[in-house]
Amino acid sequence: MGSIFTKIISGEIPCYKVAEDASNIAFLDIRPLKRGHVLCVPKLEVDELYELPAEDFGRLMEFAQRVAKALKKAVPCQRIGSMVLGMEVPHAHLHLVPIDAENELSFSNTPLQLSAEEMEGIRTSISDALDSAG
Repeated sequence: MGSIFTKIISGEIPCYKVAEDASNIAFLDIRPLKRGHVLCVPKLEVDELYELPAEDFGRLMEFAQRVAKALKKAVPCQRIGSMVLGMEVPHAHLHLVPIDAENELSFSNTPLQLSAEEMEGIRTSISDALDSAG
């Protein structure tokens, strides 16, 4: 029985996908801390990020770097904050969050509630920025 992320990867559950390659997928968090909050998830299901084989870990970091650069182009911010926590889903993942202050990168903050139209607009902006980066 796969995690919710495995079900997203297999297409059983829809998502706002911003990028995908052979090893990884990136999609918008449906309970975002900030507009543009993205999850980068390896397709290999392991509970914790550091359980990934070294090659998969490296591929995820390279993938996340490309996504973060596109995210920063698409969503105005000072930095892209990165966070590995993942207590709620037993599948390794990396949070990428556009931030202007450190306190914005905290799960104690109330998540945003964005409409499907807003989510799709953000998804398109990030995907377009990724495509234009080559």
